[in-house]
Amino acid sequence: MQAYGHTQPIARRARVGAASIYYETHGSGAPLVLLHGFSGSTRWWGRNVAALARQFQVYIPDLAGFGQSRSAVPFELADAARHVARWMDQAGLERASMVGHSMGGLIAAELAADAPERVARLVLVDSAGLGFDASDVPPVSELLPALRYLPTAFIPPLLGDMRRAGLRTLVRASRALATYDIRAKLAAIRAPALIVWGRYDPMIPLAVGRALARELPHARLAVIDAAGHNPMWDQPAAFNRLLCQFLAHEPA
Repeated sequence: MQAYGHTQPIARRARVGAASIYYETHGSGAPLVLLHGFSGSTRWWGRNVAALARQFQVYIPDLAGFGQSRSAVPFELADAARHVARWMDQAGLERASMVGHSMGGLIAAELAADAPERVARLVLVDSAGLGFDASDVPPVSELLPALRYLPTAFIPPLLGDMRRAGLRTLVRASRALATYDIRAKLAAIRAPALIVWGRYDPMIPLAVGRALARELPHARLAVIDAAGHNPMWDQPAAFNRLLCQFLAHEPA
């Protein structure tokens, strides 16, 4: 557990089936859940929590098998949205706004489709599993600018989180992500949605974000310049401003 800026986290654990879920809460206000991406943890939101916690009560879980969460059964991407809903029950969250990055975006979107009453507002950040097609990948010459935005400061927490997750969890998750597609569920999402994309994402190109914005009801796309696959880390000030403006419009 670590402090983020001026906010001191409260560390908690919840038992969800065979998993012990580690999560943190920050601040006060309307509930906001942040879901990390593949091989991630709560640390991936380290540059965002202080700003968000000034307006919201922020909940950051480590997904089962990642970070400080542990599970006696292997990670299953197909069960992840239901698992998050059960964790919300344990955390006392009937309804919350959801922000998901990459794999976490897929999980947040699936939860919003399967249990729309539980998601107030939805933010998908360079989201995975939503109709990626190899034809969307731009030529190498167009990807070269992305090298300037490789987040070198992000590498130590990334490697540490990969080690904590372990090879078995990473292999299962990566294989599932390669084929997972919830486009058929997008029409069931009722929550207002913001799609945030790093302009130079070399992993899930901006073309995917544009296609998602066209297919997802009640959605708009915001592109962050000088950012790659992790805009919340690459350009935290711009990212935090976008989120706060979008989330502040939730009715009381």
